[in-house]
Amino acid sequence: MSSSDAKKSDSKASEHEIDDPEQLKLMAEECIVVDDQDKVLGHATKEACHLLVNIRKGLLHRAFSVCLFNSKGELCLQQRAGSKITFPLRWTNTCCSHPLYFDEELDEKDHIGVKRAARRKLEHELGINPKDIELDEFVHMGRIHYVAECEDGKWGEHEVDHILFIQKDVEINFNKNEVEAIDWVTPEQLQKLFEDRKRKQLFISPWFHMIANEFLWKWWENLDSIIKNKGLNDGGKTSSMIYKLKLEQEEKPASVQALKTAHAASKATGGLSPVASPTDAAATATAAPAVAAAAE
Repeated sequence: MSSSDAKKSDSKASEHEIDDPEQLKLMAEECIVVDDQDKVLGHATKEACHLLVNIRKGLLHRAFSVCLFNSKGELCLQQRAGSKITFPLRWTNTCCSHPLYFDEELDEKDHIGVKRAARRKLEHELGINPKDIELDEFVHMGRIHYVAECEDGKWGEHEVDHILFIQKDVEINFNKNEVEAIDWVTPEQLQKLFEDRKRKQLFISPWFHMIANEFLWKWWENLDSIIKNKGLNDGGKTSSMIYKLKLEQEEKPASVQALKTAHAASKATGGLSPVASPTDAAATATAAPAVAAAAE
């Protein structure tokens, strides 16, 4: 599906029950429409790119997923806010978003456009000062091509997703409209989270699920070398690849409301992480049990 076709489709935000004004505003952003080789075809709004009616016709856009590690080698996870249009309240990697269709973020040399977008969104979602991150500190690990549908039957993801690693100690002051909670985890704690997710009613974003299953554990073991050498020791082979991945069958909440109800119950039993935000349960039924606590 071309970007011009997407523009012709019925995609007015007001017709798709987006109640949150901040999220509604973001739906007008122009994402980069690509083919399955990540070649730019044009642009379409964030809303058009995430409507299932367009995804099922083949509309594909460029995205990125940042994995931020601290100096202890722990990975920062975020739980997506309840106000998010796609996959609300899912635990995922540090920051997931899209480069936009303007010159600075279209620049493909050394993936610099994607890195600029990542720094922009780390500030927007997590309050990380862009002055604290140099673009050359991002390590481009590779790309995945995947599709995933949300439980509501209206929204989804169809992305060529650039995976970026960075290791740095930074101050985080997250945006509650974007992020419900954060947690820092070791490989062992994250593995325990995946093992316990059904029993504890923890839900993981589909893209992070695939990244973890296919790559994360081995890459994490070699984090020091990856950061030092700006990538894997494979001559750039992995970084240049696009891996088409399929989401394995996973247990899903019956609906977004069911997910919020489960999280509200979790909060009532004191399952919040020490670093999670104390959020008004009336505004959004909040965070999953502490990710770190899942390893206990």
